[in-house]
Amino acid sequence: MNFLEEKIQSDGVVKPGNILKIDNFLNHQIDIGVIRQIAQELKRRFQTVQVNKVLTIESSGIAIATMLANLYDVPVVFAKKSETASNTDEKYVAKAYSFTHKRMNNIFVSRPYLKKSDKVLIVDDFLADGQAAHALIDIVHQAGGEVVGIGIAVEKGQQMGGALLRQEGYKLESIAIIENMEYETQTIRFRQQTT
Repeated sequence: MNFLEEKIQSDGVVKPGNILKIDNFLNHQIDIGVIRQIAQELKRRFQTVQVNKVLTIESSGIAIATMLANLYDVPVVFAKKSETASNTDEKYVAKAYSFTHKRMNNIFVSRPYLKKSDKVLIVDDFLADGQAAHALIDIVHQAGGEVVGIGIAVEKGQQMGGALLRQEGYKLESIAIIENMEYETQTIRFRQQTT
């Protein structure tokens, strides 16, 4: 069992509807030590990949993406879900359904921040059905860039997002892959990985 699986076992709460609540260290209150370990492990797993941008979606992926981009010494770009008065640039736009929030979001990245020459590592906190990852892939492709990998903290292996992305040929690395969760017993079983 790796460090993230151990942290999920000790601090995670399974909620009805296949929801894993780990917001006490990953995406509401952020445990910098855990985020640092996630970033270091993702950097290790993508050590043979050339990266010049890290891309995520607001807001929960930003902490991981920032820590990882710091290790690569490259910029972080995050897709926004809402417009602001100051954002007048032309944009790359895609649709992403949020499993957690149960709604469709238009996400966007301003055109100046992604280029044809970019080798992009996509990063997020969770992977469920793959909608957010596919929207980010779409945005990179609109810019003419290359997706060199997808790094995920927690993958819900019982959902099809990870399998689909791997079938499509993407290098996908998830630090913890949940095989199944049971609300009644509060049990979480992880997929064995060789890394």
